[in-house]
Amino acid sequence: MELYPLRFNPILKDRLWGGHKLREVLGKNFKGTGVGESWELSGVDGDVSLIDNGPYKGKSLKQLIQLYPNELLGKSVIDRFGNEFPILIKFIDAQKDLSIQLHPGDELAKARHNSFGKTEMWYVMDADPGAELIIGFKRDMSPEEYQQAMEEKSLPQYLHYEPVSAGDGFFINSGKIHAIGAGILLAEIQQSSDVTYRVYDFDRRDAQGNLRELHTELALDAMDFKRRDDFKIPYAQQKNKENLMVSSPYFNTSYLELDAQTRLSLTDSDSFTALVCVDGEAQIVLGTWKVQIKTGETVLIPAAATEVTFNTSKSRFLKVSL
Repeated sequence: MELYPLRFNPILKDRLWGGHKLREVLGKNFKGTGVGESWELSGVDGDVSLIDNGPYKGKSLKQLIQLYPNELLGKSVIDRFGNEFPILIKFIDAQKDLSIQLHPGDELAKARHNSFGKTEMWYVMDADPGAELIIGFKRDMSPEEYQQAMEEKSLPQYLHYEPVSAGDGFFINSGKIHAIGAGILLAEIQQSSDVTYRVYDFDRRDAQGNLRELHTELALDAMDFKRRDDFKIPYAQQKNKENLMVSSPYFNTSYLELDAQTRLSLTDSDSFTALVCVDGEAQIVLGTWKVQIKTGETVLIPAAATEVTFNTSKSRFLKVSL
């Protein structure tokens, strides 16, 4: 396998709550408004990322995994997940509030949907004044109290609202009720799953005037009714070195704030590495390859690579691996 930083065509998704920040802040190419998500690195069936640079240009992520499984993903990743790419990386622009929702864990998702569960993390890139996330309940709830709140359409008053600023990080376990509030642009790292249980949508209607489907019964078995203060990610911000944000069975994420040429060793794990640029720009050097990357772009470094170098004077990255 030829080793170089792999770039992919973004997969843009129209959403009821989408806006214009993906274009105006991140430079995504679309007209009008209403695009809410840009899938940067995906192995989800029907939405598999296509390579847009180098000798593998035009091949899909799945095709490259079939050709070079160990070299691309790492033997330990193949041993765990086979030839399935185990994470999904996207940018989300919420011009309006998202629906209140949750995601099932691995066991339930496998049984019901033949899918991975969905544990995720968010890194806030931009937030309007007063913007908030919904994360979990204000207090422990019983299933009976929850169902009564649903019947009375009073669920929002039992939820925890978290003010946010650029640079905040959050870890959302499967089962935790949550929603991204209006005015937030964020990077999302998640298990490779598109299974969502929507439980409350403020009686909004889609473009055809229909109420969107709710998954009230499915959500009951998947929901964590406990109040937990485990979602805000504390992390260091030392320059020109890795700062661990998340270490989990599903993905590991570090924060990189760079203001000088920096060499990054990749020998600590037998895994691919995704580099998500959340601010600034840098040249990523791998062997004889040099690839420019700026805010809102992502590259995939094959597992067989042992190090990369960043040539930059100011940039911030999320480094994601297994």
